[in-house]
Amino acid sequence: MEQLLEPDILDSRARLIQAAAELFVEEGYRASVERVAARAGVARQTLYNHFPCKADLFGEVVKQGTAALLITLGGNQQSLRERLLRFGALYREKLLSAEGLGFFRILAAETVRFPQLAASFYRSGPAQTAAHLSVVLKEAMARGEMRSASPDFAANMLLSMLVGADRSRYLFSGDPPPDADPDHVTRIIDCYLRAFAPPAAEMPSDSSFTPASTRSIP
Repeated sequence: MEQLLEPDILDSRARLIQAAAELFVEEGYRASVERVAARAGVARQTLYNHFPCKADLFGEVVKQGTAALLITLGGNQQSLRERLLRFGALYREKLLSAEGLGFFRILAAETVRFPQLAASFYRSGPAQTAAHLSVVLKEAMARGEMRSASPDFAANMLLSMLVGADRSRYLFSGDPPPDADPDHVTRIIDCYLRAFAPPAAEMPSDSSFTPASTRSIP
């Protein structure tokens, strides 16, 4: 049997992950490994060489999506605002796209039948995203870029502001998923940063200034 070269192996793996992501959205977790392999254009055994079971394949789909999000928070040489704008734009794009909404809808429907799958998704996706964002915000607080607060609370607040109400709307209203709107993301991030702005510097002492409430009335 001809041995696959490294680029071929990586290409097969990437195509399997892409095919699985598409089929999980279309058919839910019941999508068969045979159909995944067929869509990826590889043999079923090739799929098993990369992913011993369907749960491993599902987990990799989630991990790759999460990794793409976390990369946007990198770049310590950039301002916190720039990093959050980049993260916020991709976060909304992924979660509010037709694929993101479909994935969420399917997973919610499968939770009762596959509770361990749902728990794995949460740990590898939302929980990891929130934890990484929390670290970034904690570092920003230590540098004085944000006021001191619970980093976990601050992270969950931002994630909720970015997609919370909008996701409910596009899941249930029948409206088509929104187009990318950088201005909307900017408004969210700027509102968020104002809410967590560091305390204003104290006014320097000035003996010539006396608050009106303490002045003597003639």
